[in-house]
Amino acid sequence: MKRFSVVILLICCFLFVAGTALAVPRGMTLTWKGGGMGQVTFSGTVHAKAGLQCSACHPSIFLFMPAATGVKITMKEINAGKYCGACHNGSKAFSAQDPNNCAKCHKMPSS
Repeated sequence: MKRFSVVILLICCFLFVAGTALAVPRGMTLTWKGGGMGQVTFSGTVHAKAGLQCSACHPSIFLFMPAATGVKITMKEINAGKYCGACHNGSKAFSAQDPNNCAKCHKMPSS
């Protein structure tokens, strides 16, 4: 039983370290293709300036880095409080459901 507990502890530590290692650091910006609203931009600097550390989202909200794994995040999931919607709910941060905030994340390509 003691050996099993040690193995579980090691796995948890690995997941925590892996999750924070995959976080987007200050100064780095990631972009995703996005849908009809244009590409989605995530800025590590903007989030760091808001006082957030990597551990605020990794690994509790994002166990993975979506851009690296190809996981598709939808507005339906965000509006349901998953992924970015865990904070972008109008209480912790601007609401992702407010149409006036779309351009804060979605950027239309320049013509």
